[in-house]
Amino acid sequence: MEKKEILKIVDHTLLNQNATWDDIRQILDDAMRYETASACIPAAYVKQAAKYTEGKLPICTVIGFPNGYHTTAVKVYETKDAVTNGADEIDMVINIGHLKDKKYQEIEEEIRQIHEACGGKILKVIIETCLLTEEEKIKMCEIVTNAGAEYIKTSTGFSTAGATFEDVALMKAHIGNNVKVKAAGGISSFEDAEEFIRRGADRLGTSRLVKIMKNTDPGSGY
Repeated sequence: MEKKEILKIVDHTLLNQNATWDDIRQILDDAMRYETASACIPAAYVKQAAKYTEGKLPICTVIGFPNGYHTTAVKVYETKDAVTNGADEIDMVINIGHLKDKKYQEIEEEIRQIHEACGGKILKVIIETCLLTEEEKIKMCEIVTNAGAEYIKTSTGFSTAGATFEDVALMKAHIGNNVKVKAAGGISSFEDAEEFIRRGADRLGTSRLVKIMKNTDPGSGY
């Protein structure tokens, strides 16, 4: 694949705790320059980012991030607030403890409520694959499919590991036709990106691919 085509499915991401507006603005500028799928940024910057980009770039933000153990009511409020502020896409984190406790109905209902709060915006469900058994990953594919979310996502990038080729292939094999896969965490090269896409990823969460482009060809952008 051409690098330009890969960048079109990248959520150019900056979620560090110490990110300043100057940092966020650079992410937005780069995302618009390289025509990425979105910029994924902290919720506190969504309103400012939406105003800055003037509809030229989808704005993605995270809910219940990074640990997922907020109450459902808090996550729903976060989602509504983010959408009101201009978010186009929402990446939420499940309650992993509930999954370990086999509270499957509670997890599905939470995803449903957050999806409703999205008001038609894209919802991606982060399951943090590095903390799950294969059985739990497969169960989450079923739950996300039933709940109606648009994407299942591997990782926050803030836990013990990120996406793996094997996990993406596993998820692709077990999701319904209405669900896509987002790989995130540790995607460090275009070669890796191509392999994730080959294994079934429809979206990639990373900041490194744009950085590679800037470092290797800062003049033309491609």
